[in-house]
Amino acid sequence: MNKKIFVFFPDGVGLRNFAFTQFKEIGEQKGYEIVYWNNTVFSLKEELGYEEVKIENHKTHPLTSIYSRVRKHIELNVSEKKFNDNVYPKYKFPFNYKGLKNSLMTLLTKVLIGLNSSEKGIIRIRKRINSLERSTDKYRYCKAQLEEHKPDLVFCTTQRATQSISGLLAAQDLGIPTVAFVYSWDNVPKAMQVVETDYYCVWSDLMKEEVLKYYPFVKDSQVIITGTPQFESHFDESLSQSREEFFAQYDLDINKKYICYSGDDETTSPLDQYYLEDLAKAVRSLNRKGDNLGIIYRKSPIDTTTRYDAVLESNKDIIVTLDPLWKPMGEKWNEILPTKADLKMLYNVCKHSEFVTNVCSSTVFDFVAHDKSCIYFNYEQPQLKKGIRDIGQNYNYVHFRSMPSSNAAVFCTNKNDLENLVKQILEGNLSNVSEGKKWFEVVVGKEPTKASEKIWNTIDKILK
Repeated sequence: MNKKIFVFFPDGVGLRNFAFTQFKEIGEQKGYEIVYWNNTVFSLKEELGYEEVKIENHKTHPLTSIYSRVRKHIELNVSEKKFNDNVYPKYKFPFNYKGLKNSLMTLLTKVLIGLNSSEKGIIRIRKRINSLERSTDKYRYCKAQLEEHKPDLVFCTTQRATQSISGLLAAQDLGIPTVAFVYSWDNVPKAMQVVETDYYCVWSDLMKEEVLKYYPFVKDSQVIITGTPQFESHFDESLSQSREEFFAQYDLDINKKYICYSGDDETTSPLDQYYLEDLAKAVRSLNRKGDNLGIIYRKSPIDTTTRYDAVLESNKDIIVTLDPLWKPMGEKWNEILPTKADLKMLYNVCKHSEFVTNVCSSTVFDFVAHDKSCIYFNYEQPQLKKGIRDIGQNYNYVHFRSMPSSNAAVFCTNKNDLENLVKQILEGNLSNVSEGKKWFEVVVGKEPTKASEKIWNTIDKILK
């Protein structure tokens, strides 16, 4: 009888990697029965025709969010002390003192952090979270689903969602092997590992080293390097459109060369609209000197702000907005979910843009997969004032230390240099592609097209 695998979506972030790639087909070719264990508002059955078991109970324990925040703070405190590095406090979000309820929650959080700020404290808090989640109706609900459907293994598509804790605990308590996929390139140093599973699939040697460094309770044999399906679509030529077809579909001017501006979320880059404005000014200046350039603005899929509107309106002759093909399925940021069509759109935005510009985003890897350069903005805007986060701190984060050299991206450290950098890239005199490819290999691994296959090989080994 075919082994049954539950592919667990605690939230929508894993859809792109595990529902819209070849992941399911590869698993089925290996003889697995694949059922999506779905805690999201997205219906895989209706949208894609995939077999799914819906989790209708979304209630975590009321204290889980507080204890999760405590765990994160303590892990960052321990890392700061252990590695003598003041980058870790910068990963913390400020406490909320608005209103009595928030003030009391903040007070409780700070007391718990104070009482548990050590490696032993981390273990205590993790055990506490697990016992809270085991006491919930959701835990009993998930356990009943597992008892009914009897999967041979649960593969969780992200390690960072509190919504997954009860389901994974229920699986472990029933003796079902559990595997978590580490979702993003910056997640491990940021203390984003919410779950404890039997095995972890990671992108690269670098990420394996990080998991073992930050989580001493995880053993070497539990961490398996597979790569990530995130970039597989960039090597799928069936997604490719001709320049004529792509430009006609999105009403682009066939005579123009387009530069992509990839927008950021408000937390990472609160003044992002002004960098778009700076690029527009550089493009206008170059056009006056004889170039024929335009800008494709692709916003961050989870950005629902209106902060770019004025810049887009005053530059509509040169900026074309191509919004990511994601669907809002609810009110929260993590309920804005990707679609399969967006993989094709992104592939062709990369293919038909000259290069990309942004603030510290992983789109550097999307574009380097298409042999295209990336300009990272790294200067302060005059609008920066107290209470607004300076983007410069992003480049000090641990995941940027993985760069093989400072040439792995083109850094614009002065607004006045932007026009010249754009010109040099367009003329082929400046590129980060060769160093960027080395960086891609460090972060993503050596075989970016084989991640789905390697994850299934890992599942094979675990079940044997």
